[in-house]
Amino acid sequence: MSDPLPSTLASRARSALAGQHVLVCGASGNLGGHLARQLASLGVSLTLWGRKADALDRLAADCRSTPGTAVTTRCVDIADITAALAALRESDDAGPFDAAFLVAGAGDTRETGRRFESAELVARLGLVNYVGPAALAAELGERMAARGAGRIVLVGSAAASHPLPFAAAYSSSKCGLSLFAESLRLALKPHGVSVTLASPGFFAAAAQGTHAYARPGEIAPERVAQAIIGAATAGRSEVVTPRWFLLLRWLGAALPRPLRDRLLRALPVP
Repeated sequence: MSDPLPSTLASRARSALAGQHVLVCGASGNLGGHLARQLASLGVSLTLWGRKADALDRLAADCRSTPGTAVTTRCVDIADITAALAALRESDDAGPFDAAFLVAGAGDTRETGRRFESAELVARLGLVNYVGPAALAAELGERMAARGAGRIVLVGSAAASHPLPFAAAYSSSKCGLSLFAESLRLALKPHGVSVTLASPGFFAAAAQGTHAYARPGEIAPERVAQAIIGAATAGRSEVVTPRWFLLLRWLGAALPRPLRDRLLRALPVP
């Protein structure tokens, strides 16, 4: 298995997570896979969820190559909220989760030839990027709070701060998840449960990702995974990668609306 954590981070994360039962939802994606492999090096027991059975099987075999790492897998589509919640309750009843990394999501933009995204795309991204992760986090957060401890990580996006005219469904669904994560954090902190929001910029969502448009500041998904593990084990409320996307967030809020609108409309459509 080749996805090492920096030694200082590995030592701190191992102290926080070793021996714990950790869920990675969205593990069959590129970021979820990197998270799973890095977590496997910390002496945790892994439960991996994703939509792609073959990818989950390959990832599980990779994670099991670390001595002493127990791994179970399950095909789960969080767009099917009822089935996903049933799977969560069943799994947590059988072996309570100490930490959960809810990574699943979709980044589609406006379809070719349309002035705005289709109703079907808006509905699908709302389910996958907001409703599904939020529902799972709500259920698991209540269970962890009753136990008096736990960690939840929700993966949002740096785009959540910007009304992108070609990706309204994506940016708004991630914006909703961002506000939900903050609300959940405030509610659960007194009960020993930490909630971390990860807000990455551009990274390769697929292992062989290629894009025909500019992706400023794109970073490797393994670095995003390292930043997420570091923030989660430190109990931070949010991690933004790369950090200069915080400047874009500030600019988006500070600029006069007419100027902001002009800049957003001038962005190239992916």
